[in-house]
Amino acid sequence: MSGIRAGLGLACALALAGCGSSGGDAAGGANREAEAPTTPSGPPVTPDRVNGATITGRVAFTGTAPARKIIDMSANPPCQRANAGAPAKTEEVVVNPNGTLKNAFVWVKSGLPRENWAVPGAPASLDQRGCVYAPHVLGVMAGQTVEVLNSDPTNHDVHAQAEMNQDWNRSQPVGSGALTMSFPRQEIMVPFKCNVHPWMRAYVGVVSHPFYAVTGDDGTFTITGLPPGTYTIESWHEAYGVHDQQVTVAPRESKTVDFTYKG
Repeated sequence: MSGIRAGLGLACALALAGCGSSGGDAAGGANREAEAPTTPSGPPVTPDRVNGATITGRVAFTGTAPARKIIDMSANPPCQRANAGAPAKTEEVVVNPNGTLKNAFVWVKSGLPRENWAVPGAPASLDQRGCVYAPHVLGVMAGQTVEVLNSDPTNHDVHAQAEMNQDWNRSQPVGSGALTMSFPRQEIMVPFKCNVHPWMRAYVGVVSHPFYAVTGDDGTFTITGLPPGTYTIESWHEAYGVHDQQVTVAPRESKTVDFTYKG
């Protein structure tokens, strides 16, 4: 009887070991590979601005534009004095006079060939001016240096609340030099805040390629140098979310892709 029990115990142990090796470990390995794809190899590639395709468009807004509220900075006299001439207003939704949206981030979400796209040598800048971030929305490439400036007569505390990249938090006293950082992985979007002034918010889109844009005072965008292909173009907006469209372009072809958000 004891021999039978021992045999059964050995069989169960082998069965459990077999289940463990063919189930959980394999799935875990697949997930790790999906979360950490290999970096493209080869020399850096720059967009072909001469033979590449161009995508232009506008990000329109329909409905009643929400009123931008004046930011109450009375608790911080230096910030209030910096905006004495024209009080700063919220930037969550900025509707331009032509019925378009400012601060929409537009980028090529999928369809690009897997290349080692060259990272710009010049840093991207995010300033703190009048106790608000300028610009409110910024696009950078993964690996590109980001400089954070303090142009204000008051201290700031810069907090990049990344999830795919490392969370980053540094204090920045009056008159100090630029803080520098970079994000090695793509992340749409990285929220920035100031831990001293709770109204200060900005968003940085980190992209693994150079095909992105941010809409300005006319609500338009232009993406140039695209290889021929079929792409998913995505528009991201802080208050209204994302919209996707698909477009196919040939060499030197220009296509228009417009987005519309409803208030």
